Amino acid sequence: MFSLIHLLLLAVSAQASLLTLQSPRFSVSDPTGTQIRSEPVSLVQKSSTPVNLTANNVLKLTFQVVDKETGKGVQPHQTFLRFYDEQSGEEGIQPVRVTPGGKAKFELNLARPPLSLPPTTDAPLKVSLIIGSSQYSPLSAELFDLILPLSHPAPVHPDEASFHVLPEIKHTFRPEQKLPPRVISAFFAGLVVAPWAVLLGLWSQISPRAPHLFSPSILPFVLSLGAFEGLLFWYWVDLKLGQVLLYGTILGVFTIFTGKQALASIGNRRLNRK
Repeated sequence: MFSLIHLLLLAVSAQASLLTLQSPRFSVSDPTGTQIRSEPVSLVQKSSTPVNLTANNVLKLTFQVVDKETGKGVQPHQTFLRFYDEQSGEEGIQPVRVTPGGKAKFELNLARPPLSLPPTTDAPLKVSLIIGSSQYSPLSAELFDLILPLSHPAPVHPDEASFHVLPEIKHTFRPEQKLPPRVISAFFAGLVVAPWAVLLGLWSQISPRAPHLFSPSILPFVLSLGAFEGLLFWYWVDLKLGQVLLYGTILGVFTIFTGKQALASIGNRRLNRK
């Protein structure tokens, strides 16, 4: 019971303990160290005149964190400066080092700006101080508005264009193939078939004693000739040139063999007649 009451008293006393700043002041100096502006900082109301920094100016902020009741220096657990741009919504948080005695010093040199500084626009940055400690109530105060030179645009990567949206690819198709008139197609089809009509006509004029077209010795040769005609038609429809040469070579060997057999059969019949 006693320990619980003791913890409650400690919690109440911790909430009642307040922090404040002693001798808070900022100054702006040029590269030679000459002060251009130096003013105390109020925790109640921020400075009405914005702090304007050029590329060669240095901003220094000094203060001491003390216990409001005892005036003794305190080292808080966390101390930050917040730079906020209301126009772009960008912000940066910069930690500030505080000594065990509560003294702190922050320096902003635009020749070497901290990485936490947000990109700057033509709008001023609102600078706030945030202090937190487990033994004291948090302290937050708006210090002043800070005007900085505009940030340089980010360098363009050489491959940046590769990640942009490219124009839509539009395919251009060939027009459909125009077929010749049916009369012309029929004429050339007849021209292709004409040799077979001539062959059959001449064969019909031969003496009946001549070898028959469908005899076992001559029919394979006739079929091989018909296969050549079918191969050419197949090439026109589907086959490629390499396939036609392969199949034509195989068919040519068969045609030579059957042709020799047909000629030998005809020769034997003539010898038998004599």
